[in-house]
Amino acid sequence: MQRQTTIAKNSEIQRKWYVVDATDKPLGRLCTQVAQVLSGKVKPIYTPNVDCGDYVIVINADKVSLSGDKIHNKKYYNASGFPGGLRTRTAGEMLKNFPTEMIERSVHGMLPKGRLGRQIEKKLFVYAGPEHKHEAQKPEVLEIKL
Repeated sequence: MQRQTTIAKNSEIQRKWYVVDATDKPLGRLCTQVAQVLSGKVKPIYTPNVDCGDYVIVINADKVSLSGDKIHNKKYYNASGFPGGLRTRTAGEMLKNFPTEMIERSVHGMLPKGRLGRQIEKKLFVYAGPEHKHEAQKPEVLEIKL
């Protein structure tokens, strides 16, 4: 007798809320683990074509660390589509002025592209400071392994 592979259905999925403190955590390691929890790859019921992940709240995004000289050398690009419309920022500028966008961009690159990826991305909430507005959901603390 063969075992059947179980396919998760949207109605059967139980979603949890997690809060992650980004203080002194390396950006890449933090974002890879957040992306895995968001997409549900840490659950035994993971199904690639179904959003079976959990909600993640990242606090203290302005205190995330970058190794080496990335704070000066790593660049973030935005293009308006018009001639001369390329805007370049260093990781130091992003960390100072847009710390939440830095983590959102990093996690976005690790999620699937398309409709499912955009749906998964909506379950990520990033805050620069230690406060967040999701206390009513009673989030559990998620430890990031380094």
